[in-house]
Amino acid sequence: MSRAVTVIPATKNKFTAMPTASIAKRRTAGYARVSTDSDEQFTSYEAQIDYYTKFIKSRDDWEFVTVYTDEGISATNTKHRDGFNQMVQDALDGKIDLIVTKSVSRFARNTVDSLTTVRKLKEHGTEVYFEKENIFTFDSKGELLIT
Repeated sequence: MSRAVTVIPATKNKFTAMPTASIAKRRTAGYARVSTDSDEQFTSYEAQIDYYTKFIKSRDDWEFVTVYTDEGISATNTKHRDGFNQMVQDALDGKIDLIVTKSVSRFARNTVDSLTTVRKLKEHGTEVYFEKENIFTFDSKGELLIT
């Protein structure tokens, strides 16, 4: 006796918990930063840009925006990080849905700056994904894991 199997499609995206019917491609940007101008760091900087460009473009559910960068800039303060500040402004202006970066320390070394920025972005509908730590900031544990 054979039984009929009814397949029920997912109604929520497993990463964002957003309804699948309402999901368009997420406008996604990368963020790359190196703290010194040394040749070794420059190679890392170029590799990060190349990696995030390919990584974002490889996802069917993401639309590549750009990779924002800061070269030879320390992460201790966000004030002088032009690429970072432009990225945040573009997100606040509704141009970015998701920011992908290597780690929390690449984003900001100062926990207060990091949390303040993540909260501001979250309020405007932009999520940050910290790849090394596997943290999505829209996840309920995301903010706790950053600290």
